[in-house]
Amino acid sequence: MVSQQHSVFREIPSVNDCIDWLVASGTCDDIPLQRLKFCIRHYIENVRQSLVTNQGTGALLSERQRLFDGLARFVRQYHRVGMQHVINGTGVIIHTNLGRSLLPMAAVDALNAVCARYVNLELNLDTGKRGSRYQHVEGLLCELTGAESALVVNNNAAAVLLALETLANGKEVIVSRGQLVEIGGSFRIPDIMRRSGARLIEVGATNRTHLDDYQQAITNDTGLLLRVHCSNYRIVGFTSAVSAVDLVRLGKEHGLPVMEDLGSGCLIDLSRFGLIKEPTVQDAVAGGVDIVTFSGDKLLGGPQAGILVGKKQYIDQIKKNPLNRALRIDKLTLVALESVLRLYLDESRALLEIPTLALIALSEEILAERARALCERCRALMADYAVFTVQSTWSQVGGGAMPEQNLASWAVAVAPFAMKINQLERRLRQASIPVIGKVESDRLLFDLRTIAADEIDAMLASLQAALEPDRGTESGNLA
Repeated sequence: MVSQQHSVFREIPSVNDCIDWLVASGTCDDIPLQRLKFCIRHYIENVRQSLVTNQGTGALLSERQRLFDGLARFVRQYHRVGMQHVINGTGVIIHTNLGRSLLPMAAVDALNAVCARYVNLELNLDTGKRGSRYQHVEGLLCELTGAESALVVNNNAAAVLLALETLANGKEVIVSRGQLVEIGGSFRIPDIMRRSGARLIEVGATNRTHLDDYQQAITNDTGLLLRVHCSNYRIVGFTSAVSAVDLVRLGKEHGLPVMEDLGSGCLIDLSRFGLIKEPTVQDAVAGGVDIVTFSGDKLLGGPQAGILVGKKQYIDQIKKNPLNRALRIDKLTLVALESVLRLYLDESRALLEIPTLALIALSEEILAERARALCERCRALMADYAVFTVQSTWSQVGGGAMPEQNLASWAVAVAPFAMKINQLERRLRQASIPVIGKVESDRLLFDLRTIAADEIDAMLASLQAALEPDRGTESGNLA
């Protein structure tokens, strides 16, 4: 048995044989020799391990062409750029795993204009002296929200951490028990608070908190009253929460700042599109909240950023915190954010040009028309491989925003003849341009809300290649 295994091992091609074949085939001409050797050794080791565990690779060794084809696929897949274009057919608009909000073309153009050039990041062109990098967005944020001052860091968790560390390090922070949320990646408000040096004081019950609960918890050690908007979950039924206005009034009585973490904070009321009204940043500022924090890449529709707006006396303190330097954003984030904020100066333009808002606003009638057109193209190209149908479905805003709120949408459903849904789903994920859908009742759905018109041809090519009958070995996936 051992000698037979050794005999099979001897059939494995050498590194030089593999290089000669790849060079002769011309399939990997753009890949450096050092990377080729690394990939070949990795691939050969995978083949060896498959032989040891009896995964059927022995028969493959008798067909060198199939083995080399698998090697070529493996090398190309390994060498491809790590972050690449993915077609989002899930219907989730702000998809955290797929990069959250899409940037508007105004931001893309601005990035292209400055990313390879020197810019006045921290140079005041009027005085010729060093300026603040935040000058490019602070005025816009104040204009749009009504706040006295503003600051931007790298994400909202950082904004919350920075504000708490500045204003409440070593002090007590009072929060409703029902607002101790956990955000994506298992980051929890209590954990962030501990890192800031603040001491958490929980008040109220999970479902009901009253103003008296805050009042009774205030001591000489209290440094801040914190309100957290539950943007990624809801408590329904017998509930009660203290409004921002009432909390601000209580804070003023005791000389305490009030901070509100809006999470996915938005600048436009989206209830006109059938969604439950979310509090806007302007609402919080107008209500007297001293510090408001929110994300840049959620309902705002911009790049990843954590935005703080509010009273100048508190924002100025936060700006001076040495931790701010560790959390600051770079020129590319600033350029993208400024471009997005400028669109909000004209609300109608923002709704048309900011993809997050435009996708939320897409009508069910337009989506149904797009789904029917895509379905006809699928049937014309791939009727031999699968059944294609048009199906109503539900889209989601996503990104931890607006939980349990759905947008009526339309999708193309695919039911393949010759493979299981999980195999089709896997092949589409591994396509040259990956396509991500959602599995429902033994069918793979592609929601038209999140598929751009200029992505349709690429999606059809990936789908057609994935549906083709057995493409030979999938040894390229041995890794």
